[in-house]
Amino acid sequence: MTFTTRPTLEGTFGMVSSTHWIASQCAMRMLELGGNAFDAAATAGFVLHVVEPHLNGPGGDLPAIIVTADDPTPRVLCGQGPAPDGATVAHYRGEGLSLVPGSGPLAATIPGAVDAWLLLLRDRGTRSLREVLEPAIGYARHGHPLLERVAATVATVSDLFVEDWTTSADLWLDHGSAPTPGALFRNPVWADTLERLVREGEGAGTDRAAQVEAARRAWSQGFVAQAVDAFSRRPFRDSSGERHGGLVTGADLASWAATWEPATTLEWHGHTVAKTGPWGQGPALLQTLALLDALGDSAELDPLSSNGIHTISEAINLSYADREAWYGSGEEPMTTLLSTGYATERATLVGETADLDIRPGRPDGREPRLPAYVLGTGRTAPVDATTGEPTVSVADTTRGDTCHVDVVDRWGNMISATPSGGWLQSSPTIPELGFCLGSRMQMFWLEEGLASSLAPGKRPRTTLTPTLVLRDGEPWMACGTPGGDQQDQWQLLFLLRTALHGTGLQEAIDAPAWHSSGFTSSFYPRDRVPGGLVVESRIEASVVADLERRGHPVSVVDAWSLGRLCAVTRDAASGILRAGANPRGMQGYAVGR
Repeated sequence: MTFTTRPTLEGTFGMVSSTHWIASQCAMRMLELGGNAFDAAATAGFVLHVVEPHLNGPGGDLPAIIVTADDPTPRVLCGQGPAPDGATVAHYRGEGLSLVPGSGPLAATIPGAVDAWLLLLRDRGTRSLREVLEPAIGYARHGHPLLERVAATVATVSDLFVEDWTTSADLWLDHGSAPTPGALFRNPVWADTLERLVREGEGAGTDRAAQVEAARRAWSQGFVAQAVDAFSRRPFRDSSGERHGGLVTGADLASWAATWEPATTLEWHGHTVAKTGPWGQGPALLQTLALLDALGDSAELDPLSSNGIHTISEAINLSYADREAWYGSGEEPMTTLLSTGYATERATLVGETADLDIRPGRPDGREPRLPAYVLGTGRTAPVDATTGEPTVSVADTTRGDTCHVDVVDRWGNMISATPSGGWLQSSPTIPELGFCLGSRMQMFWLEEGLASSLAPGKRPRTTLTPTLVLRDGEPWMACGTPGGDQQDQWQLLFLLRTALHGTGLQEAIDAPAWHSSGFTSSFYPRDRVPGGLVVESRIEASVVADLERRGHPVSVVDAWSLGRLCAVTRDAASGILRAGANPRGMQGYAVGR
């Protein structure tokens, strides 16, 4: 495989790869001030809330995976807030709903991103609360050049803002019009919120950890929780076409906190691939790697050939069928799902032509259960096409919905983080705080007895899926991408190219991309294209023709439109650090020295 590519960035001091150049520069500055990778990532995370508000926000979510310089054991930071206490299937059914809306207050989980970034700073960082929040405060207070995609997103939902989400109109519209791309944009209310968190933190004394903990209390039990409680239950229009109030209360914020958890891992060709638990989709990537090995193809498959694309996509569809049937319950049979025997059994289902069904397995003899909606009953057409998950439109073209940041420092600390949710188009802006809540509850099913059925206090089965990889037991790579259900698919191709084929980071990121759309979407209105594939136009026409001959409906999209990968690596022997970032969208950025 040969590609025209930019060189991978190299250095020995620190490397940052992110979906936004301002966040990358702020993270690098933190490293240069003496901070570690976790200080840098937290700094970038708070800046991303400001500069990429269409892709993530303070009311959203954050999963991350870390290793430290003195401990190579991957650990997961879970900043995925659960369903609030009042979120029952009966409540939504009582509102006449068959799906959780894709937008509006009724789709909101407990916000998790801010508490998770602060927990990372408290437990693994070295710099003060003020130092880490200062860049975000500055850009919110004094302004930043507004991305073209932010302005376009606001324009898309401007009628909704004017007609119903008037608090969002107050922040985002200028006399009813969307902001101009490139113009200086400010969010002074969010700057005020951050500054108050710093003041309340510093009021706890001079101890760094105590300051961070005080800021966390101000968020979950203080003025932020009070403002959320007062606003979140006001009714606003959502993607159902009706007006509904939300369910998140101040008591919900006080009852939940971000946590540290063990990673889910797979040993694979001398690598340890680490993902979140099955409250995220990450283990589906591990299942796919195991299944490809069971086919005997993983080291030989060319991800740009018709046989490679067909075989890999069929393996993906089988793993994602298991995601639908088994992930999210808290009682997943993960040992079996990741076992060689189970992968061997599943590999027998991969044939020469596209299979159009959803085929979950029977781990340990357990009978799978799929939602009635997936099986074709109870479907309703979406009312408002501007809401729901923005990564993939009806035509399956990429728009972006999430951020990603990877950092490795000179000591060997490493983090892969995928903040998302709380998009400006998710829910009405809370005027006292300068941000909105998220819409992650749309991933729950309103049907009892499923692995991902809605229940109070339960985490939605999120698509957010950072990756951390060890090579021969040593931390080697952190990577990830925005992209909803496509995140692990694009990372799968990236890992096959880098870990097995020896392709350089930037070359692997720049390679033509594709993904399957043959499984049920995690996002409202929960559709799929049986056997479907979405491919960049750089993939040869003869390959597309052969895929169609095999029974795959193929959508060909723009040449540089799929994938938003970022990555950093550290060579354990030499200490050389490397980074690469995605050129698609002209927004990804790698920086280091």
